[in-house]
Amino acid sequence: MSTRSLWRVGAKLAVAATFLGGGAVGAAVITSPDPQATIKLYTTIPVRLFRDTVTAASIVFDYEYSLWGLAEGSAERLRVKHEVHCRSADRLQELCFKNGGIYIKLGQHISQLEYLIPEEYVKTMRESMLNRCPVSSYDQVCEVIQKELGGKPEEIFDEFEPVPVASASLAQVHVARLRNGQKVAVKVQHTHLTDTAAADHATVEFIVNTLHRLFPNFDYRWLVDEIRESLPKELDFLLEAKNGEKCMKNFQKLSPHIAQSVYAPVVYWSLSTSKLLTMEFIDGAQISDVRVIRQLGLRPSEVSNLVTEAFAEMIYKHGFVHCDPHAANLLVRPLPSSKGNILGKGKPQLVLLDHGLYKELDFATRINYAALWKALVFSDAKSIKENSVKLGAGEDLYALFAGILTMRPWNRVIDRSVDHLVIKGIESERSELQMYASQYFPQISELLRRLPRVILLMLKTNDCLRAVNKALLQGSSLEPFIIIGKVSSEAVIEAKLLQKRSVLGWIIVWFEQILLEARFLGMQLALWLLQMRKALSY
Repeated sequence: MSTRSLWRVGAKLAVAATFLGGGAVGAAVITSPDPQATIKLYTTIPVRLFRDTVTAASIVFDYEYSLWGLAEGSAERLRVKHEVHCRSADRLQELCFKNGGIYIKLGQHISQLEYLIPEEYVKTMRESMLNRCPVSSYDQVCEVIQKELGGKPEEIFDEFEPVPVASASLAQVHVARLRNGQKVAVKVQHTHLTDTAAADHATVEFIVNTLHRLFPNFDYRWLVDEIRESLPKELDFLLEAKNGEKCMKNFQKLSPHIAQSVYAPVVYWSLSTSKLLTMEFIDGAQISDVRVIRQLGLRPSEVSNLVTEAFAEMIYKHGFVHCDPHAANLLVRPLPSSKGNILGKGKPQLVLLDHGLYKELDFATRINYAALWKALVFSDAKSIKENSVKLGAGEDLYALFAGILTMRPWNRVIDRSVDHLVIKGIESERSELQMYASQYFPQISELLRRLPRVILLMLKTNDCLRAVNKALLQGSSLEPFIIIGKVSSEAVIEAKLLQKRSVLGWIIVWFEQILLEARFLGMQLALWLLQMRKALSY
């Protein structure tokens, strides 16, 4: 039974299976084209739903019991609330690991929601969801290879490491060698995913819908819809391979100035299927490992600039975007053709891994989103509102949308100072953001419900990139915003030139481009002065 077919069966019947008796289950098994898979589906759902219910109930009880009688705003309540946040985050983390699959993906998503949930949840999930994913046994790996390639690992490969070098929510990676001696990475899908994907989706959908009925402000049905659409695609490794090739072709065609600096591993198509992917092995540093990056002779600040520019090109010019750029999916290595500068520092090359989750932005959405970021960089309140409304935020929530994109309050978003978007990282700013998240939770939920799903994925991508840059720069910097401003402005200018049909129209656009270049020159000068002042203060 195919993954998509099982998905459809699960979506229609999973929740009902939790409550119906054995007769209904027996009838479903008899009529199913794959009885064994259907049995697994129906027996898995009650267990997962029970775990979900117990975890949710224990978290709710802990908050109610622990905070009962404590005065709002008191030091004691804040202390106890922090402890409850930590305990609840641990419980949620444990649930994700026990259930695996979709739940790991949800945990990873939670780790990026700094604008919505308490810091304790973000920290707990971010520290664990990328580095402690479940591992399939070697016997299970051999089973997948036998089924997909028609032989045991030792029959297909010259060498095959039984212990994986990495494991993620959907698959794990083993190092191997081909018969010609070529070192490769073999990505093997976890065997249980096809059987549990529909059950996971059904239980998550049931809980989200139930919570929405009980608490109308809690409306995350859009997340269920996104999982329904994206997960079957992520489980198709051949589609992932095609995404990687398309991404590289876009850089060569649309962004040739940095095409050499962005790389995706070569795929060995004859040794790849929808559940197994054999690709070139890349030796590099994880993007957040500053110590190793320096050992490679690279500057973390240059790596940050490259990451920012590469994704800005994808978002604002290509309209075909890698939407899962967390630290485990990005490597960096010295550019193979680079000889280094006079200081001995080489140029970095960004290596993109895991091409399963991509989104395409249509022309109007891409240009409106580019115009919005151009306006954010230049503190243009009128254009921020205009483009936020075009993207679906509405005239009542555009300021909140701008705040979520930049992680800055509205008064800072429209501040005319050149570094208005730079997050200082001081405790008062963190407390302010958490206060806003708590105070405007219903409005944030409504905004996320309104926005097109492709923009929600841009928010996730934005959050991942913010975390990567924070790790590389040990904080925030003006330079990434200058890069975003430049690339988004170029995209807007290119769109205007396409739309103009007269010589006068082109002249006006070219004049606008000259003014933009002058503004960016001023911002670069301001950045240099800020760096000089920082250096002299040490």
